[in-house]
Amino acid sequence: MSVAASDPRPKPVKVADAIRTRVRGGKYPDGKLPTTRELAKEFGYAGQTIRDGLGILIGEGLIFSAGNRGYFIAGDSEGSTARKPDVGEELMELRLQIQALTERVAALEEGATSGGA
Repeated sequence: MSVAASDPRPKPVKVADAIRTRVRGGKYPDGKLPTTRELAKEFGYAGQTIRDGLGILIGEGLIFSAGNRGYFIAGDSEGSTARKPDVGEELMELRLQIQALTERVAALEEGATSGGA
């Protein structure tokens, strides 16, 4: 896979995005990713760049490293992807919680300034 040279994003981010798309698309049905050497050859990047990209995906919880055995899709059990909330959903939930807390604080402040406390 060649990544567009005109893409201004850092190489590890490009690698992470490409592999993320593959994982979500079911390209690795056995749950095991290719070796870093194979990925480096495929992308045309240094091994460290590939490992940095894989590190991004590890941080997201999408994959995990099993040391010398390689990289695997995290939670590759039945229905695991359905249980993981989307980042957008998490942000919406946090926004709703913050909004509710803001309303409570405003009510408390209004009660304090009107002599209720």
